[in-house]
Amino acid sequence: MALRIRLSRGGAKKRPYYSIVVADSRSPRDGRFIERVGTYNPMLPRDHAERLVIKDERAKYWLSQGAVPSDRVARFFSDAELMPPRERREQTKKSQPKAKAQERLREAEERRREAEEAAAAESAEAAGGEGEASAEA
Repeated sequence: MALRIRLSRGGAKKRPYYSIVVADSRSPRDGRFIERVGTYNPMLPRDHAERLVIKDERAKYWLSQGAVPSDRVARFFSDAELMPPRERREQTKKSQPKAKAQERLREAEERRREAEEAAAAESAEAAGGEGEASAEA
């Protein structure tokens, strides 16, 4: 049985209230669960003591039994120092510009680089020309 620690939604419409539960990964989000290990009330201010309540010893127990927390619950647990923080993924392919836009960006970068090289060559010639003129005098 694959165990997950995840949020189960409750509360009224537009007034969410979540329970942090240990459940079989195949059971529905708000369906059957094994144990409730905490609560999360996003309607309260961030500094309120009852916004996030976690039963630390039960959460540690289920983590030791191999339960895998969802992304949001993993963030809660890492903030509560129950587990190390997960590594953040870099940009996904979906968040990058489309192919034509990427090609336009590459072309603009090449033009900018060529302009910088041309400017550097002109300044080197100008500096070199002044040096020769002073050497002849």
